[in-house]
Amino acid sequence: MDPALLLLSLIVFLPVIAALIIALIPADQVDMIRYVTLAATGVVLVLCVIGFLGNSPTAYDTAEAQMQNTFNVAWIPSFDIEYLMGLDGISFPLVMLTAFVSVLAMGASWSITKYVKGYCILFLLLETGMLGVFMALDFFLFYVFWEVMLLPMYFLIGVWGGPRKEYAAIKFFLYTLLGSVLMLIAILMLYFAGDLQTLRNEYVAQPDSTDRPIRWEELHLGDAVNEKLGVKIVGKKTSALVFVRKAEAADRALQIKAVSGAATAAAHDAATNVVTVTLAEGAKATDVAAAINGNEATAKVLFARGGSGPQPLVVDQEVALAPFQVPATDPATKAVVQPVHTFNILALSALGQHTKVFDSQILGRSLQWWAFLLLFIGFIIKVPSVPVHTWLPDAHVEAPTPISMILAGVLLKMGGYGILRICYPICPHGGYDLMWVVCILGVVSMVYGAFAALAQKDFKRMVAYSSVSHMGYVLLGIGVWSATAGNLFDPDYWNMGVKGAMFQMIGHGVSSAGMFFMVGIIYDRVHHRNLEEFGGLFGRMPVYTAMAMGLFFAGLGLPALCGFIGEVFVVLSVWKFSMVLAVISAAVVVLTAAYILWALQRVYLGAEYKGPHGDHITPTNARENLIGMTLLFFAILLGVFPQQTVLTYMDKTIDRQVNDLARWTAEVKQPMLDAERTQKAEAKAKAETEKVSVRPLPAIEAPVVAQVNSDS
Repeated sequence: MDPALLLLSLIVFLPVIAALIIALIPADQVDMIRYVTLAATGVVLVLCVIGFLGNSPTAYDTAEAQMQNTFNVAWIPSFDIEYLMGLDGISFPLVMLTAFVSVLAMGASWSITKYVKGYCILFLLLETGMLGVFMALDFFLFYVFWEVMLLPMYFLIGVWGGPRKEYAAIKFFLYTLLGSVLMLIAILMLYFAGDLQTLRNEYVAQPDSTDRPIRWEELHLGDAVNEKLGVKIVGKKTSALVFVRKAEAADRALQIKAVSGAATAAAHDAATNVVTVTLAEGAKATDVAAAINGNEATAKVLFARGGSGPQPLVVDQEVALAPFQVPATDPATKAVVQPVHTFNILALSALGQHTKVFDSQILGRSLQWWAFLLLFIGFIIKVPSVPVHTWLPDAHVEAPTPISMILAGVLLKMGGYGILRICYPICPHGGYDLMWVVCILGVVSMVYGAFAALAQKDFKRMVAYSSVSHMGYVLLGIGVWSATAGNLFDPDYWNMGVKGAMFQMIGHGVSSAGMFFMVGIIYDRVHHRNLEEFGGLFGRMPVYTAMAMGLFFAGLGLPALCGFIGEVFVVLSVWKFSMVLAVISAAVVVLTAAYILWALQRVYLGAEYKGPHGDHITPTNARENLIGMTLLFFAILLGVFPQQTVLTYMDKTIDRQVNDLARWTAEVKQPMLDAERTQKAEAKAKAETEKVSVRPLPAIEAPVVAQVNSDS
């Protein structure tokens, strides 16, 4: 079995297997249920660490920009829906964060004493949904995992939440469902407009020297889909050879036979429909492709493209290409009339950036502009961003502490991940046209969240609003599309913004989970969160206070802690985009310091505790110290070693994505904008000309003829 298929499937579905085991354990065996759940989350984390960071075939390669550990298995073949998963520099850090936070949140779940069996089953199903979202590369599969998260979270808030748990759960459900519906509409729009036949034709037509190539071997299309398109891939990465059938003799099976020889060459036998490739010693994949394309006979039946690595064919190897039905085209428009639709996210990205299949007009805007808008709204509900953020404070306040840790640590990141993985690569026109909307929403969220946090008297609600503010940095960093004509299409600052946004997601995942855990510790003792009634905890809970201060300072963005790098990168990147937005986003740091320092003063350094259950304020136990110290340790580790812990894993992938979109801006978007301006100028000039030509001549007054007095 493919090691990637085995590892990724095990990581995603091990929690489901554990949930089935727990279903067989009697409900009164509470400790056993808890330990089985904790063990399942722990094994998932161990699998991630050993599988991706160890010395194994599935180890994550930081030098690669493309998807790694990718596999593709047909799931619903009649609609080309595939069990397609993989990891790159955008998803890998978030998978590790999910596995890490899940273990700690389960460790924090010992305070849950009601319906423990149901709680643990739902917790594990939630973990499967979260991991699946970050690994899925088929849009349909992505949507399934997205929906899988919804119900467990609804019940975890609605059953184990606080006094207003029903209200908070329904609000969370409705908001998320609205986002899901918008996403589903966008998926349908893109699926039925997408056409892999068009992408195939663009792939064949593109020159080898292009800086923004379609990388067919990196689309990871299924074998059935490739066969439908007349495509065969041999080899991997730089050694990949992509064979594409042409119309000549397409109704017969084509064989490619490799033989050894002194020079690399190719020949086609029309009678047997066999292409014989002669391989010289040390030949590269690109040499084989050049030999096939350079021979007149073989070029009629086959097109080939190869990488710069060693050629992958073996002497006497035979590669079979099935008969291929050449797609019919409209004689008038030359458009393919037998499209091949796809849910493949990587293929949809290539379609959005390299073809015009998503450029059809709807109400004066392109289809991908509308798709971007629908997807963007769906994802910022999850971020959450103003004005669709109101579900978050209620959900956080009412959710039990471990679920708040999951909610802030992982679930909010799915919105940012969706924008980065889907919105921009698939719908770049929408991303470019709406860059100011994205950035302004990010800044408004930062400012509003900070002011709202300042006004709170509920400790947990204050932390919830801080998440709205901190996630505004994520939105701002992703949206800073500064690679424009005014900046000579320089992608560096946008690159910095996207990396800052990604780092902010990871750093906030650690610090926010820690802050909610700290709030939960004191709530478990005194059963209230009123900031006005706290005070003097430093003297009574010194270890807890030390952990809390470290984690809250991490949330504040203090240097050498995990919140610093992301915020600074984002603020620096905005300067080239808008100085005003950069100044405002920098000023938010002051507001953040104000509400966090004020809260720390009131809770830990203030006067004596004035609330109820003061006699229950006891030092933290070993379990609480272990979870808190672990979170604090990683908050420091990420702050001191940002490159080694996070940035090194995302650098290559984000570099490539941003560079590709910057080149797309220069090669596709800017010429389109110039053409539109020219067209408008010409239309305006024409209108002026017509206006002048029909303008009536001014009336000429008749000359006054002096009357001559005849008598004179």
